[in-house]
Amino acid sequence: MTPYEIGKHLQMVVGWSLVDGSIEKTYSFANYHETIGFVNAVAWIANREDHHPDLAVGYDRCAVRFNTHSVNGISLNDFICAAKLDALLT
Repeated sequence: MTPYEIGKHLQMVVGWSLVDGSIEKTYSFANYHETIGFVNAVAWIANREDHHPDLAVGYDRCAVRFNTHSVNGISLNDFICAAKLDALLT
């Protein structure tokens, strides 16, 4: 994707930002149990989509980072998966 396309797609996914060639968002939770529930849901979506993000998990937060290794950058699939993760919490 071009920088322009990435910028346009970032406007459609609230809270996601471009960081070092990936799109990234940190989700906050009340406790570890809720965080791990979210992580398990992310794993299920990632396996179904065959598109696996990097995760950084803490007690009450999970940072998610998507990029597409096969294109060495960001693809539309990164934004589709980001929107699916956001939909888990709406």
